[in-house]
Amino acid sequence: MIEYNSISPEISWYEDTLEERPSYPFFDGQKQCDVVIIGGGFTGLSAAYHLSKAGVNVVLCEASRFGDGASGRNGGQLGTGQRQWVETLEKQYGFERSKALFDLAEEAKRDILSWCAMPDCQCDFMEGQLSVIHKKREVISYQRHVELMQHYGYYDLSFMDKDETAKRLGSSFYYGGLYDAHTGHINPLKLVVWLAKKAKNAGAKLYEKTKVTAVNRKGSHWIVITERGKIMAEHVLLATNAYKLGFQRFVEKNIVSIRSYIGATEPLSKESPILLGGESVDDSRFMVRYFRKSVDNRLLFGGVESYDNRHPADLKERIQRQIAEIYPHLKSINLTHCWGATVAITVERMPYVRQLLPGMIYCGGYSGHGVMLAPFMGKLYAEWLTGKHERFAYFQSLKISSFPGGKMLRYPLIFFAMHWFSLMDHF
Repeated sequence: MIEYNSISPEISWYEDTLEERPSYPFFDGQKQCDVVIIGGGFTGLSAAYHLSKAGVNVVLCEASRFGDGASGRNGGQLGTGQRQWVETLEKQYGFERSKALFDLAEEAKRDILSWCAMPDCQCDFMEGQLSVIHKKREVISYQRHVELMQHYGYYDLSFMDKDETAKRLGSSFYYGGLYDAHTGHINPLKLVVWLAKKAKNAGAKLYEKTKVTAVNRKGSHWIVITERGKIMAEHVLLATNAYKLGFQRFVEKNIVSIRSYIGATEPLSKESPILLGGESVDDSRFMVRYFRKSVDNRLLFGGVESYDNRHPADLKERIQRQIAEIYPHLKSINLTHCWGATVAITVERMPYVRQLLPGMIYCGGYSGHGVMLAPFMGKLYAEWLTGKHERFAYFQSLKISSFPGGKMLRYPLIFFAMHWFSLMDHF
């Protein structure tokens, strides 16, 4: 039986088809440890796993179930490099630092790929990604991107003209694109379940349905208050990403939460020409459309966004219209599942990693690139806590701007800006 998800109540295709999802106890009582991790998604579970392997005493508290947030409900795409292309990073930071950030992201990808190759990690990995061009004038910049990536030592990326793109997609809607042979996509909820098992087996104390209500400083330690108890620790990792808590007032100006929605179609016919190579797809719109096929031959399609927690009344129809724009013959296809998740974005579309107070670290703001970066950030946090500071510092020192408008006008301005950019996607 699928339990009610208080964070994201729509049942996803991932949940509905998951064969095994172990439950974990809620926290009750008092405990002392080295680190309390708040949030049981990719960042928190990865940090718990790597810290426990290093002998650190870890307690992890998750308000709902592991994977009920964006980690278990996203599009499952890995990608290559950071969320921002190297062109942008090189202009801002120079080649040396841009290359270091690219190499760290590639290590993050290698970690995921190595996990997916393990016999006990059945995450439905499928190889390949197509980044397709929505506007004809973008063709030249995509061609140049392939050349620049070779300068960064990456040779698994190739340019596709309109004909090759149409053949791979099963649609002539786009003007061309990039084929990335050394990445792919996964079932993210299965990876969450696997990471939780690994963290538990490594010695981490994992608790679900354990809402943190306050975090207070007492001397050199933190007191983490839950609904049924309290935990004392020297360090606190805030790994809640877009699901902000009251004590995250420190990050509100740098992080904005949006809802991103996905629909799953009924299984396509065996004769369907759609994505015969099994790749995932993302396009060049500002309001990105992303899609892929599942292991049971459904089309999982994302692209509808909202800026509050209200479920769009016409969500199913909006997703169907977006699918039909690319695949007109699917205009009447049934959607068996529609669901959303809250994701955290930053102005620069790069992670926001900061020490907010002594012993308190926030990691989040992955801006749609969390499948690859969030587990890696948990790994780097574990390195940082055990005395290896250099790699984590690359992300701590990233320039992340504040969203304009202040507390009162921030979301109205973002709402206006997003709709403006959505309109510009048509021109």
